[in-house]
Amino acid sequence: MCFLRKVFVGASLALSVGMLGGCSDSATDAEGRTLPILGERETVEREANGQTVVDTVYHQVPDFAFTDQDSQQVTQQTVAGKIYVTDFFFTSCPSICPKMKSQMLRVYEEYKDNPDVLLLSHSIDPEHDTVAVLKDFAERLGVTAAKWHFLTGEKDRIYDMANNYLVAAQEDGQADGGFTHGGHFILVDGHRRIRGVYDGTEETSVNQLIQDIPLLLNENKHAKK
Repeated sequence: MCFLRKVFVGASLALSVGMLGGCSDSATDAEGRTLPILGERETVEREANGQTVVDTVYHQVPDFAFTDQDSQQVTQQTVAGKIYVTDFFFTSCPSICPKMKSQMLRVYEEYKDNPDVLLLSHSIDPEHDTVAVLKDFAERLGVTAAKWHFLTGEKDRIYDMANNYLVAAQEDGQADGGFTHGGHFILVDGHRRIRGVYDGTEETSVNQLIQDIPLLLNENKHAKK
């Protein structure tokens, strides 16, 4: 695990997303609270009106294509301009996944009527978690694919996506269920930039996530004006 990922994972478990610091493009509420843009960044110089302008290029989740529980393709176009929360799990997980899903249900219930918020859950055991298995899983939770997409696809691509979300997921014969993954919920803005990492097994951390989503909704609203 790279140094940056250790920083963000450790920070999420400590419920200290705000302590990671802000930046000029961060969302701000009436109390002045901000959400940082997480991940590596670089500065790029360009010419504009005869002057040199320095832009900051932030880490962005790359293009993707997976299949959800309704056999529909879910891509970057699905989430374009929307706020979304994502995580990594598997349906036969005997440890933290049930707790994670009960907490994600809270996010679902809070924002199920808001079309600008989506949930994406990636299975890290796609050989077992077929479309049919994910469909049954979603139905037992009582959720719809229009709001909460349970995704399957090629294993390597799913693991690569976990890396891009700054969290870990891998096969591990010594772990319960045969896989190791964090219980993190990742908050992503309308530009596919990571704005928060939360402990999806802890109610207090998910409370913070629920409170942070309106910051990005407000940011999106102002950006469209």
